[in-house]
Amino acid sequence: MSHHQNLLRGKFLPVMLTGLLTMATASQAYAQWASGEIRRVDPDNLRLTIKHGEIKSLDMPPMTMVFHVKNRAVLGDFKAQDKIEFQATAEGTKYFVTEIRRAP
Repeated sequence: MSHHQNLLRGKFLPVMLTGLLTMATASQAYAQWASGEIRRVDPDNLRLTIKHGEIKSLDMPPMTMVFHVKNRAVLGDFKAQDKIEFQATAEGTKYFVTEIRRAP
């Protein structure tokens, strides 16, 4: 093994990867929460209609759209016109709210 390969394997590569992972994790955590306003709550179909700002983690511009929830508890006691912050994920062609809280 050459000196160059040894350096990459022993010291520099883990440091470089750690730095990249740290930046990606910080970026994801920052971009996850989006702001919006609930337009409609549909508990029977586990859906929320939300008018939202940009959702950077999903590369989505501001719009009004339907989000699904997997767990009825996520809907809580939210109602139309509540100002919220939320986290969403994409699964196939559906978007899911995974966490939600009232906006400060």
